[in-house]
Amino acid sequence: MTWPIRLLYALLWLAGFLPLRVLHGLGSLIGDFAWWTRMRERRITEINLALLETRGEAVPGPLDARTVLREAGKSAVEVARIWCTRPNRALKLVREVRGGELFEQALASGRGVLIAAPHLGCWELLSFWLAARTPLAIVYRPPRNAALEPLLIKARGATRVEQVRAEGAGVRSLYRRLAAGGVVGILPDQQPKQGEGEFAPFFGIEALTMVLLPRLAERTGAAVLFAFAERLPRGAGFRIHLQAAPPRIADTDLKAACTALNRGVEDCVRLAPNQYQWHYKRYSIRPTPTDRNPYSRR
Repeated sequence: MTWPIRLLYALLWLAGFLPLRVLHGLGSLIGDFAWWTRMRERRITEINLALLETRGEAVPGPLDARTVLREAGKSAVEVARIWCTRPNRALKLVREVRGGELFEQALASGRGVLIAAPHLGCWELLSFWLAARTPLAIVYRPPRNAALEPLLIKARGATRVEQVRAEGAGVRSLYRRLAAGGVVGILPDQQPKQGEGEFAPFFGIEALTMVLLPRLAERTGAAVLFAFAERLPRGAGFRIHLQAAPPRIADTDLKAACTALNRGVEDCVRLAPNQYQWHYKRYSIRPTPTDRNPYSRR
């Protein structure tokens, strides 16, 4: 790691000693700052929520842009407690597990398990929880700032999770792992590059969707579960949710499979709607060239 990244890790390590409630308080202040200064994250969040109301499907339950930004702030700072402390200490923050029997049954089947973990709640803690129960490989996309990659590898490697780049040889290793009955975790709601995905509805709006997970499921016969770690109020900890995937997620028809994939993400988001990454440009690539990018200022 370069010295600025080493310094960043040291600051995260020190922050990891703070109580979760304090970290979440700091995260809320960061979210308020993004709101009052009208940062890029506020603009994108408001566009996404407006799209759902006018062109898509409104998310049930309370959904507020300012609250979303506060939750995003909490997500940014709570990793200090997850990454920069002993894994067993981080896992003490898990207060409840819902659907754990589904995971145990999938493991016992011996046919491999795919965990689809949306950008919802604290996905880093979810990885720790899974790795404490079984050897785990997670698929990741290298960050735009290449200097940050060693930090991510070091922080996520505390539980000896195998980190696999979503490219070439890495993807081939996932097929072998699943065929051998292993467990693979994937963030299913990242927008792939143009030409590398399939358009499918996400909250009623066509969104370019990854095909890697459906293809892995179809070709290996692995069980698919959706999972996330819900952030509890007032720094009380987290609740792990595991849910069965919608039907047809392993369909040979990629449109049907990607529709099921997005429906699985939606089912998770509806349980904790303000904790989803609504500040992400999920709809920036449109199905036809004449469709306007909703995030464009033109």
